[in-house]
Formats: sequence, structure tokens, C-alpha cells
Amino acid sequence: MWLVLASLGPGSISDMSDKVIQWGEELAAAASSGDAETVRRRTDALVSAGCIDEAIPYWQRASSDAYAAYTLARYRKIRGDRADAERLYRAHAESDAGCAYGLAVLLQEDRDREAGEWFRRGAERGHLECKIEAAKLLAAEGKLTEAAAFLMAGAELGDVGVFRWVREFEALRSELDWVAQELAAATSAADNADAADTADEARRKLNELRPQLRNYPGLLAEFEEHYRWAAELGNVAALADHALALDECGEYEEARELLLRARELGYSGATYLLGLFEEQRGELAAAEHWYTEAANADHESAQWNLATLYLRQRRLDEAAHWYERVGLDDDDVPGKLAAIETMRGQDHSVRLASVASLPGVRARAESGDDRARFEYGAMMWGWAAGLSARHMIEWIRPAAEAGDVEAARTMAKMNEELGRPYLRDHWWRRTAELGEPAAGVEMGMLSEHHHDWQEAERWYERAAAHGNGLAQFFAGKLKAQRGAFAEAEPLLKRAYQEGAERDYLLEATGYYGLVLHGLGRSAEAAPLLRTAADRWKEVERRYRRDDLARRSRTPDFAAAAEAAASAAVQ
Repeated sequence: MWLVLASLGPGSISDMSDKVIQWGEELAAAASSGDAETVRRRTDALVSAGCIDEAIPYWQRASSDAYAAYTLARYRKIRGDRADAERLYRAHAESDAGCAYGLAVLLQEDRDREAGEWFRRGAERGHLECKIEAAKLLAAEGKLTEAAAFLMAGAELGDVGVFRWVREFEALRSELDWVAQELAAATSAADNADAADTADEARRKLNELRPQLRNYPGLLAEFEEHYRWAAELGNVAALADHALALDECGEYEEARELLLRARELGYSGATYLLGLFEEQRGELAAAEHWYTEAANADHESAQWNLATLYLRQRRLDEAAHWYERVGLDDDDVPGKLAAIETMRGQDHSVRLASVASLPGVRARAESGDDRARFEYGAMMWGWAAGLSARHMIEWIRPAAEAGDVEAARTMAKMNEELGRPYLRDHWWRRTAELGEPAAGVEMGMLSEHHHDWQEAERWYERAAAHGNGLAQFFAGKLKAQRGAFAEAEPLLKRAYQEGAERDYLLEATGYYGLVLHGLGRSAEAAPLLRTAADRWKEVERRYRRDDLARRSRTPDFAAAAEAAASAAVQ
């Protein structure tokens, strides 16, 4: 039974078990009679108690009620059964805004365009989060004014989230309008120098706004129009900036064509960007070619990137040459040159062998060898300068989907870098299911984040069985919190004895003392509990102060220390 039971007396577990059964039966009966309020109260009580395993059969019986179905769907999804979660959400999405929202989020994670429809339906039923998400989808299409108006319709003073997004949409719209006004002023200017300065200022502002294309790709056409306008006014750099905007939205071939045009017009910055584009995609020979051309034209960033490219391939003389071309007045160059001198006396056979193997690994990858694709992508992502997970992830995916645990783990890390939490968690789950202990810890932490303590304990226990020290501590801690002292004792003992250099040592000390006291070994427990009580502020600094669920589950170590000391002298 899942509760913080460390301070409860004999009979507490059986008493709580009876209470859970009572709540569950009342919940199921209330669903049958249409008493939605009782369903909600009993559902929330079961969730607060952490009794998800025990509650699931009752939620299944009560799934005719929207709130019970929504809660069951939520935990189905958290535990990996997305198909059943979708089924449960759909059963009530037409009539319940919460289920419409849950369904929309699930579909959005799967990149299903149907998500927008359910956000809109939820918004029509007064669901604030649905309204915000529907507006964000409008804005993503480039309809900033419409999105702001949609949010403001019926907004009340307490809708803080609404006003935050309205401000963002309106500010972006205003800044883009300013760019257009400046370009118009440049077009009308009688003085060519003034026109050039005005156009350049507008282009720079547009560049500041360009990262917004990640969230609002529907604005690409407007960005393109402004960049073309600036280029027509004689600003050749606008061609390269236009290429970056296209690349931001995945239009690489068009972007490359623009860069080649800018290069033909003599803009060395475009040549540098050609090198950067190739390097980000793992095309090192092509990157070297373009960087060299730009570097010979005294483009400093190209010189730096070329030097770094050589350094990572351990072509030390060439690296030193280009760092020197950057100039000793650059604050970072002396340190790089000193590092190269140190490297000259080191053995680089492993790195050189890795570099030499790249063409062969690439050839095997292109012939359809999934493992070679992974090896190439991982190798490049691991050390190539400027390489982006956005461009390497497709090299890794086939092996991950085929069940390669290293590839699955790399997919999780790449999606973390790319800011894709759903895909990150998907791949951590896949990695954990393949038996990777560290991924099991990640899944346990994810379950804890959703207050599913039972599922978290199971993940930690699986990882702990493989000797993962952090998992042993986490599993022992959760067992201690629910009063399973005998199960917790060996796990926390190892965490306490072997965690001298780990951040969790002080916390493990407290929980190990707690279980020893619970097992009647109060003399051993007392000094451990006193240490934890005296220094618990150090533990609290590692956690968010507003994490009320964690704080409610944390025992009173000072009281436990006093109780253990008293029991030890009796």
C-alpha cells in the first residue's frame, strides 16, 4: 500500500487498505448513479494517496464518468499504453473539455494535425489550456493577429496565461511591421547611404527575430519577402540571412542555392555558411573546402572553424596555422596554441584511427547497414565541431527502431538537446525496456514527476538489480516512504556505504536510519537520523521549494531521531 507510513503505528497499512477499498467502491457506485462530484473527490483521494495500482480497477469500472476516464487515461499514458489512453480520451472528448485536452495533447505529441481540432473544441467548452494551445497553433501558421484576438475573446482578468501569449504575439507582429516600414523607408530614401543603413538595420532586426521561426514556421513567407526586399536594396548579406531562415524551416536545398548566389556576388560570409551547413550535416570534406575558401578571403569565423575542424581531426600543424591567422590578439587563440603544443607529445592513435575509419563506416551506412549508420552518426555527433543533432538524428533512428540499446539511448539524448520532451521520454522508455539501467532511472524520475510512485519504484528496482547505485538509493527511499522497511534496508545500506562521493549520501543516511529504526535497530539508527536532521537543509537546497508533493512525503527526521534515541536507551 502506497503511503508515507514511517510515522504510522501498527495496523496503519491494513487500515489504509480498507480505506482505499472503501473509496474505490464509493467511486464506482457514484459513477453508476451519475454523481460526478463524488467520483472526482474519491479519484483525487486515491491519487493523493499514491494508490494508482489499487485505483486502476475502480477507474475501469467507473470509466463511464469523464473524470474517472480522464484520470485513467492519464496514467495509462504515463505508463506507456498510449493506445488505451487515446481510446479513453476519445470516449468523452466530445462532451468533456478535459478529455478533449488530453486527446489533443496526445495527438500533438504524435504530430497528428487532428490535435488542433480537439484544442478548438475544448476551447469552445471553456478549457483555458485548450484555448491557449489553439491560439499557439494559429500563430504557428503565421496568423499572429488572429491568434491574439482569439485569446482575448472572453478573456478575464485572472487568465494570466492568456495575456502572456497575447503580448508575445502582438510584440512579434509589431516588430515585423516595423521591419516592413523600415524597408519601405529605405526604398523611398533619396540618399543611397541612408537607404543602405536603414535596410541594414531592418535586416538585423529580422535576424534577431529569425529564431521565432522554430515556433511560428507559418511566418517564413513574410521573412522571405523582407529578406528579398533587403537584397533588392543592394544588401547582399540578406541573401545569406534568407538562406538561414529557410534552413531553420528545413528547406536546405533552397537555402544552399541562395548561398551559392551570394558567394558568386563575392560575399565571403555565404561561403562560410556553406561550410557550416556541410559541417552540421557531417560532410567534413565539403565543410573543409568551403571553410578554406572563406578563410583565405580573411573571414575570421571560417578561419576559426577550419582550425577547430583540423584540431578535432588531430591535424595539428594545419590547426595551429589557422589559429595564428585568426590572430594572437584574439583572447582564445593563445590557449588553443598552447593546447596544440601539449598535444604534440601525446598519443592520438585512437582519434586518428576513428577519423580514418569514417569513410568506410559511411560507405557501410549508405549501403543499408543500420549499425554502421548509428556508428557514423554517433561518432560525428560526439566530436565534430558545430554538428547538430537535428541533422544527425536520422542516421541514428533505424538502429534505435531495430532495438539497438546504444542507438535508443542516443536518440533520447539527441531529443533532449532538441527540446522534444515527448520523444526524449519515448526513447528513454525504449532504452529502459531494452535493459539499460540508467534509462530505468530516467523512467523512474519521469514517473515520480507525475506522482506515480508505484511505477517509479518498479523502474528503480529494475535498474537497481543491475547494480545502479542511484537506482538503489531511489528504490530504497520509496520503499522506506511506504513503510516497506525490510525491502528498503539492503538497498539503502548499499547506498549509504557506497555513496561517499555521491550527492545523495546525506539523504541516504537519513532514510537508512529511518528503516533501521523501523526494524527495531534504534541504537544504530539514532546517530544516522541525528546527522540527517542536523544537516537536512543541505538536502532541501537540491530540490524545488514549491514541490509540495515531495515535501509532504518527506519524514520528520528530527522527530525520528528523538524517537530512535529514546528507544535505544529503553
